[in-house]
Amino acid sequence: QKGVGMHEPLVDAEGFPRADIDVYQVRTARHNIICLQNDHKALMKQVEEALHKLHAREKEKHAKDEAEALAEAMSQNQSLPQAFAKVNSVTPGSPASISGLQVDDEIVEFGSVNVNNFQNLQNIATVVQHSEGRPLSVTVIRGGRRVHVGLTPKRWAGKGLLGCNIIPLQR
Repeated sequence: QKGVGMHEPLVDAEGFPRADIDVYQVRTARHNIICLQNDHKALMKQVEEALHKLHAREKEKHAKDEAEALAEAMSQNQSLPQAFAKVNSVTPGSPASISGLQVDDEIVEFGSVNVNNFQNLQNIATVVQHSEGRPLSVTVIRGGRRVHVGLTPKRWAGKGLLGCNIIPLQR
């Protein structure tokens, strides 16, 4: 009203109430505006606190998910040793087939050969030749699980002593 806002004086230079404005109406309007501003501040503070809680919860959840994923990856790495070779074919009726060896089995241990001492497929061939007629302990990873197989290399109707084809894994 007449250029009077929130901070302009309501009295004249001599200290008397201004005659050109309705002082009561200005003071009532100022009071209402201040109340609304206070309500707005309180509401914005609640929104801010809620946002902080929401983001803290999300951050906590994200950190927890990352920790669980890391722990799961670590347990996967610890429980599943590294494979060095893979079975890419098994002939039906062969010693490998009878022992339960399957296509796509990843070999972790083949008798005394493991990831630490494996250099090439000749290592496996040597173990097979020295173990003809005697059971070998073979450990494979099948479908994400460790499986132990008892394989006895021996002469049979087909080619070789095992009846399966093994390829080295490129790591």
